[in-house]
Amino acid sequence: MSQVTRRRFLLSTPGVFAGSAVLLSGATSLGRVLGASEKVRIAIVGLNGRGAAHIQGYLEQKNVEIAYLVDPDQTVLAKRLKDVETKGKGLHKPQAVADLRRVLDDKTVDAISIASPNHWHALMTIWGAQAGKHVYVEKPMSHDVAEGRIVVEAQKKYGVVVQHGTQNRSNARIAGLHAAIKAGKFGRLKIAYGYCCKARSGIGFKPEESPPQHLDWSLWKGPADIPAFHRNLVHYNWHWFWETGNGDLNNQGTHQLDVARWALDDDQTHPVKTMAIGGRFQWKDQGVTPNTLFATAEYPNGQQVFFNVRNVKYEGYETQVENEYYFEDGGRIIRDKYYPRGSRAGEPVKVDAGNVTPGGNFGSFIAAVRANDPKLANGNAADAHNACVLGHLMNNSYRLGEKLPFNAKAGKFGDNADASEHFMKLHEIMRTGAGIPEEGSLYTVGPVLTFDPQKEQHVGDRAEAANALLKDANRKEFEIPKIATV
Repeated sequence: MSQVTRRRFLLSTPGVFAGSAVLLSGATSLGRVLGASEKVRIAIVGLNGRGAAHIQGYLEQKNVEIAYLVDPDQTVLAKRLKDVETKGKGLHKPQAVADLRRVLDDKTVDAISIASPNHWHALMTIWGAQAGKHVYVEKPMSHDVAEGRIVVEAQKKYGVVVQHGTQNRSNARIAGLHAAIKAGKFGRLKIAYGYCCKARSGIGFKPEESPPQHLDWSLWKGPADIPAFHRNLVHYNWHWFWETGNGDLNNQGTHQLDVARWALDDDQTHPVKTMAIGGRFQWKDQGVTPNTLFATAEYPNGQQVFFNVRNVKYEGYETQVENEYYFEDGGRIIRDKYYPRGSRAGEPVKVDAGNVTPGGNFGSFIAAVRANDPKLANGNAADAHNACVLGHLMNNSYRLGEKLPFNAKAGKFGDNADASEHFMKLHEIMRTGAGIPEEGSLYTVGPVLTFDPQKEQHVGDRAEAANALLKDANRKEFEIPKIATV
């Protein structure tokens, strides 16, 4: 265990984060400005699935060396090590280790790139910042609201680059569209709508058993309080369990959530109200997160974000991994076309390119690392936190929901006619397209949760139960530190 990490373990104490947005004093970055000819040495953490994309992304960068590969699964680690040696044409000879803490004391490592399961993202990012390493972290940056805030404060304190793995932040066209929206080109934005309608399948049931010998189960669990090993956790289906994942809303959906929130007025951080309705239909499997969801969020200025998750396959299924924009005057932008109020004829949206650091998600991160400049990150820690909180709050409403009959009356949106309209579109798709029978089927209908954006705490009805979901329990020696000790 590194000296930095050992010290943090001694200072940190378990318990629920109080939610106070206490600020840490600023600090000069522990990193260094690198010349164009100097190599950036990077450690990639979490090598299954998305980790393979990180390897390829850094192999494509000039003067970047993959110095470490880190994964608790020795089989995955050996496979990726061979991949790097082959694809890197002998130019990369990384060390292979199971535990990130073995990397943190290596002063020749400039950055870590995290593609582990969600429950590890925040703690690894915090450890990296404490050790003076720049961090690229896959979405979502946090597994819960409280730990995301601590990541933000750690980045402020140590001054390192933290870039979120939301690739759309490197898209100059989306940046330009949002600049145009905020400038009033299409009128005032009313609703930013995101879709994560990506067909998936059920995962069946896997019995509890002893973990395989090639897997360091304690390291894989890390902060997560998981009662027992089963093979639906390793290596992908952990997404569909609350202890390790966040469902598709804050999996694939994090990208579209971030785009939706990015389009709002710049002074908007967190919503003041959220609500979600959905279910896990048809599959009858071991997973617990919803495969169907409609969620709403209202911000202090009255702007709203809607979100739609629809994973159940059926004949005629339409994949929708995209964003729409609705304006107060009735205009809308759908699939890169602007439709004035009442018009069925859309016109192509034409906007200037926006301001992003070039190089795509990995190239822009390396540019920020070379410059030792957090401002160059496409998708910084603060923006990442705001996007992730939006999804966490929607999920929290769902998790506190009650079972109600699967019918049009289940959607309780009060006088929000727009929410009712869009929910009914989803309901009709599920009823007639997916064939969910109204007789005997149930929605999970979440309460309207009220949130204080400054304190990052729920207030009002159901506040106690909702606040209990703001911070997950952590295992001993893998606790997220308090703000005072980060």
